[in-house]
Amino acid sequence: MAVSIERKLHNATNYFLCSLAVADMLVGFLVMPASLISILYNHTWPLPELLCPLWIFLDVLFSTASIMHLCAISLDRYIGICNPIKYSRSNSLHKTMIKIISVWTVSVVLSLPIPVMGFQDKKKVFVNGTCTLNEPRFVLVGSSVAFFVPLVIMVVCYYLTLRVLQRHSTSFPQESRRYSKHSSAGISDTSLLNRKSSSSKSAQGPQGQSRRGTFQSLNNERRASKVLGIVFFLFLVMWCPFFITNVLIAICQDNCSEHLYNLIHFFVWVGYISSGVNPLIYTLFNETYRQAFAHYSYLFMDYIIRYSHDVDINFFLINMACLMVSLKQVKKKKQFKSNLKSSQNTLLK
Repeated sequence: MAVSIERKLHNATNYFLCSLAVADMLVGFLVMPASLISILYNHTWPLPELLCPLWIFLDVLFSTASIMHLCAISLDRYIGICNPIKYSRSNSLHKTMIKIISVWTVSVVLSLPIPVMGFQDKKKVFVNGTCTLNEPRFVLVGSSVAFFVPLVIMVVCYYLTLRVLQRHSTSFPQESRRYSKHSSAGISDTSLLNRKSSSSKSAQGPQGQSRRGTFQSLNNERRASKVLGIVFFLFLVMWCPFFITNVLIAICQDNCSEHLYNLIHFFVWVGYISSGVNPLIYTLFNETYRQAFAHYSYLFMDYIIRYSHDVDINFFLINMACLMVSLKQVKKKKQFKSNLKSSQNTLLK
């Protein structure tokens, strides 16, 4: 909601993040509950057999979509940093939507054979009563396309992105004028955290403003690179163990150790946790998003306070709202402080 309403968040990266958040949210709503039920029944499938191939399909679909989104963001960011002016001019909402649809299309294509195989032959999705994919060739090909290929792309893109940023940082003293004209026009616009375009103001303003704008652009890119490093590290830590173990099981098949099967059950939940962590990392480091989120959260709490008669809930929400204001995460703080004071007086009465 914050991205759809707040104009400052209307850019390609945030649209990607919204789509990524949808995929991760669906993992939590549609995949994790069935997996938890299976764990409670000692990894046997207590639900109707018809749901097993559908559950595996959704599991692979949303997990693949999450990984593909991360890959697309890294590629999109590298292209934007290499050609900032051209990127800012050509990266329209229409093209961004095409990219997002392409990510989902690839994820669906990779996942669609699973229910087809499962409905044709139950042995493909059931192993000793456990709902799991039992097609080694598909596991090997799917793991390569859905994880290892995007992993290589992300490694290359992040490495090249860091090299470009380093080159910009080292060349800034010699090329300050040229860089100040282009960075504010494009590079800051392609920042993963907050792509703000201020080309006309910084280029036409005084030399001091131009220099400050250039330094700000470089600082934004450095902060963005740190966030990318965190995301990439978590991506490796949370997904590599699962896919490596998954490939080993597909290779050894019936000769696998029992420990591998125990590990795969654990590692799949590590991957699920990754789905919830990704959007938080991106958005918590984005000041504009934090302010927008706090702003609309405050409006929601203010609505509950005005129309709820539960004293305990109202007292808790008022304290939360006061905390947001004190942390300077809410816009129009004077107006909100006044509203809070009136709400507190109403509650005390």
